[in-house]
Amino acid sequence: MKQKTLVILKPSCVMRGLVGEVTNRFEKKGLRLAGMKMCQLTDAQLNEHYAHLAGKPFFQGLKDSMMCSPVIVCCYEGEDAIAVVRTLTGATNGRVAAPGTIRGDYSMSNQMNIVHASDSPEAAEAELKRFFKPEEIFEYKQVQHDYIFSVDEDK
Repeated sequence: MKQKTLVILKPSCVMRGLVGEVTNRFEKKGLRLAGMKMCQLTDAQLNEHYAHLAGKPFFQGLKDSMMCSPVIVCCYEGEDAIAVVRTLTGATNGRVAAPGTIRGDYSMSNQMNIVHASDSPEAAEAELKRFFKPEEIFEYKQVQHDYIFSVDEDK
């Protein structure tokens, strides 16, 4: 099933100069970049985005870490994009993330873990609406598309 999903390249990615390497991983896998922009997250945005963590003792530290530099928000699209992105990113804690995953290769932290990725279709839809206007998500067919999927896989 073709899906769109949100990826946030966190301050730990931006400040360490890993943006190109991380986006390259998603593109090499065959995901299509449908939207991308740099922004400075606000306390209000993070209160909404991480509302499910509001009662946790690390909540303020998480928000502070997400506001210490600009981030890059991305919309990727592809077959089963949500699961594919989650597999590529690896476990939340970089110390236990498998080698070969983004967090496994670039993170030693549970919080400064390079990327945020939507974890469900419902979350992806809400998160994309939170960070992108409809006109900031683009539809186009990449030249290499026909070499990523067989005819019967492209739905």
